[in-house]
Amino acid sequence: MTLPANSPRPAKHRLVAAVLASAAAVMALTGCAGFEYREDICSSGEYPVLSVGGTGSACVPDGQEPPVGFVRYPQGKVPQQVGDTWDVYWDTHTLDKDGHVVDAPDAG
Repeated sequence: MTLPANSPRPAKHRLVAAVLASAAAVMALTGCAGFEYREDICSSGEYPVLSVGGTGSACVPDGQEPPVGFVRYPQGKVPQQVGDTWDVYWDTHTLDKDGHVVDAPDAG
């Protein structure tokens, strides 16, 4: 089936193609920077805790105390998202049994 030359359909198809091409160009030029995904350390309703003397961590339900061998992160030094400043920091630091920040023994 051939559409008449004055049919609105070909113009609509050209418009859709132009919009898609423009969107692809914008994404290619920006590297999709506006769509960066960051994973949260814990789920909603949980908070992160650090293992004493090591770099291990866990998530604890809000309102519950940390399990034995874990403590809350120091105020203002709590990692929120994977790869954020404090998440990276706690890869090489930990808390000792007295609550002092020390270099992690397994930090390399």
